[in-house]
Amino acid sequence: MTVALNTLILPAGEDAVAEAARALRAGGLVAFPTETVYGLGADATNARAVARIYQAKGRPAFNPLISHVAELRAAQRIGRFDDTALTLAHALWPGPLTLVLPKSRDCAVAELATAGLDTIAIRIPSHPLARAILAAFGKPVVAPSANMSGHVSPTTAAHVRADLDGRIDLIVDGGPVDVGVESTIVGCFETPMLLRPGGLPREAIERVLGRALIEPLVDAESDSAQPLAPGMLTSHYAPRTRVRLNATSIAPGEALLAFGAPVADTESASFVMNLSAQGDLSEAAANLFGYLRALDAKEATAIAVMPIPNHGLGEAINDRLRRAAVGRE
Repeated sequence: MTVALNTLILPAGEDAVAEAARALRAGGLVAFPTETVYGLGADATNARAVARIYQAKGRPAFNPLISHVAELRAAQRIGRFDDTALTLAHALWPGPLTLVLPKSRDCAVAELATAGLDTIAIRIPSHPLARAILAAFGKPVVAPSANMSGHVSPTTAAHVRADLDGRIDLIVDGGPVDVGVESTIVGCFETPMLLRPGGLPREAIERVLGRALIEPLVDAESDSAQPLAPGMLTSHYAPRTRVRLNATSIAPGEALLAFGAPVADTESASFVMNLSAQGDLSEAAANLFGYLRALDAKEATAIAVMPIPNHGLGEAINDRLRRAAVGRE
């Protein structure tokens, strides 16, 4: 259950920008306007802060989140830009365009924010208040729409308050947004792909590229398609090591991914990592992808995963664990 907060609402201005940056540095959640919709911002490099977004929005599963930055140099620190991506960035940023790119080698964005994928979604918004907050904070900010999952996206601070009052730290009221629909998303793959239509028309992008965008081919029954987003493939994060779910005992040579108090025969495990010794689902969500990768590197005979409660963020954690285990149990 989300702890009730005293949500502060501030009008746009220097004081609001400074308070937003302070709250983000403290791991807080800040709603602010972009030119598309109001976003719910968190420090993209802080997995615990990112986990709070899923919790506050009641988001039922982990989806990759867009990382917002203030300038192209900041974008190039977290994503790898080829000539096509640079052409789009120079022509259409800042603006309502999100580019999906390979992560940079030293990408500091938390794996929870990219849903364990090797790609990252990046945008430079054009709204002056959003740009000011990003510049003052100085790090990437993930910012999905500032509403409860499943509700209409917010275009005013009042919309945000109606959904999230008491669930987030700060709302910066910059008045109604300009665009009112989310950003257009383009995958910068071998051939540029329109992943989501949005606030920037397809035609504007195709004029810059000098060619048509292709459409994604999604086969819900197959794992052979390129994983463009979480939830599209049966097997999502696929460690090399076999994954065994709902483990209540440990076989010799297995690594243990624990939750809460470990099982009795933990001494049999070759290596142990605990998602949350206190049984905190938010902490567990923040640790999930990193711990799976760390245990995968141990070359154990299997990764035994203790049962996780299937409520709140536990539903999302179990969803990702099931995908990790497909074909590996």
